Amino acid sequence: MPKSVFIGLCAGIAVGFAVFFAIYVAPPALQTGDIIGAFAAGFVNPFAAGYSTDTILCGVLLLIWVLYERTQIVVPLWWVVPPLTLVPGVATGFGLYLVLRLFAQPRAAAR
Repeated sequence: MPKSVFIGLCAGIAVGFAVFFAIYVAPPALQTGDIIGAFAAGFVNPFAAGYSTDTILCGVLLLIWVLYERTQIVVPLWWVVPPLTLVPGVATGFGLYLVLRLFAQPRAAAR
């Protein structure tokens, strides 16, 4: 796969999910103001709970990876990934990190 296609796909998914979140998820959450209820809605049945748990754990794994790699390589703007993984979500944080990682530089003294 050409690098330009990889960047386009990763960035497109990251931005696409952010737009979906802004249009479909954020308005009702902001309207009610019940952020805990919005989070809990992901666990309304066993199927939703499975998807939600998988997504949450993938987000945790991504954050572990980002925090580990920042000691090994220099990824520009790595610090924007953790908040974007929380809101709007893993698809945005992970897609962005894959693109940012393409511009990583070796760290002078890896720990």
